Amino acid sequence: QVQLVESGGGLMQAGGSLRLSCAASGLTFSTYTTGWFRQAPGKERELVARIDWNGSRTYYTDSVKGRFTISRDNAKNTVYLQMNSLKPEDSAVYSCAVKIFYEGQWRYWGQGTQVTVSS
Repeated sequence: QVQLVESGGGLMQAGGSLRLSCAASGLTFSTYTTGWFRQAPGKERELVARIDWNGSRTYYTDSVKGRFTISRDNAKNTVYLQMNSLKPEDSAVYSCAVKIFYEGQWRYWGQGTQVTVSS
């Protein structure tokens, strides 16, 4: 049974930092591209950052470039999202997902973790 479990969310003041973790089990994690998504109330879910299977390539949406860093430790079956200089507009439920690199659809999803940034 595949499981993706996010942790590390919480309440933070603007300008602060949080590190999210996505721990995977039940799959050969090192073969999957992993993404972090977020969805705020009333807004569509957006891809925030993506990292390929070995960490050699990353993608960031424009609004987080220079502030967020995605990384992975395949030995621990975990992907991280370091979020610095947080802004109130970063508040959302953050979820991780995985897919094989050539697939269009994200195959497995976690339940999500809430991030709230106060001004």
